[in-house]
Amino acid sequence: MTEFQKELIRVAQMNEATKDLISEEKAQLLEMLRDRLVETNKTLNLTSILDDEGIILKHLVDSSACVPFVPRDAKVCDIGCGGGFPSLVISILRDDVSVFAVDSVTKKVNYVKETGKLFNLKLDTSSRRAEELGKDKLYRESFDIVTARAVGRLNLLCELCLPLVSVGGAFISMKAQTTGEELKEAENAIALLGGKVERVYNYTLTNGSESLERAIVVIRKVNKTPLNYPRNNSQISKKPL
Repeated sequence: MTEFQKELIRVAQMNEATKDLISEEKAQLLEMLRDRLVETNKTLNLTSILDDEGIILKHLVDSSACVPFVPRDAKVCDIGCGGGFPSLVISILRDDVSVFAVDSVTKKVNYVKETGKLFNLKLDTSSRRAEELGKDKLYRESFDIVTARAVGRLNLLCELCLPLVSVGGAFISMKAQTTGEELKEAENAIALLGGKVERVYNYTLTNGSESLERAIVVIRKVNKTPLNYPRNNSQISKKPL
């Protein structure tokens, strides 16, 4: 193993949220992902985090924390995938799932799509807006899991993500540690869109020298989303549910 792979596994193993998620085989692929990220970032602004320590903790290990919440053989949609976190990490760590990565920035989507092909992953992409996909019969209520990592306020995210979740599936929101205030703010949106908060998992990720406070909010889809949601982007922004 390379030093990068050893450090990646060490950091994943020292955190309860990510323990036993990254094998030696997967660490090799994640190092290749690091290499491609750093090289591509020379011409395309994917991330400001480019040092190995930061990539390991803030991108790779952080993204892997949602993996235990993804059921076997799930269809996963990642909203606001950016440079592929967590979509590429989920796809690398979980051969059984199919991932649909969505971002409105076409250049980033193209990078994620090309990376998926290079790594032979079960991954597809779209540069359409989430609220457009939520109105499309092809995608509406068609995913077992929808993820969003550090994208925005929970009440806004719910309107973008819950319409895409099938009844019985779940929206997994990955955030800096969620406050009760943000959850309270999102109560109306969650109920109106057919969701129910199933679990709020607060945890800390550390590499021994730096610590990150994190939260995963699991919102189960218990009812169909009313047909008038999601609204268009300006309505969502100006008049949050």
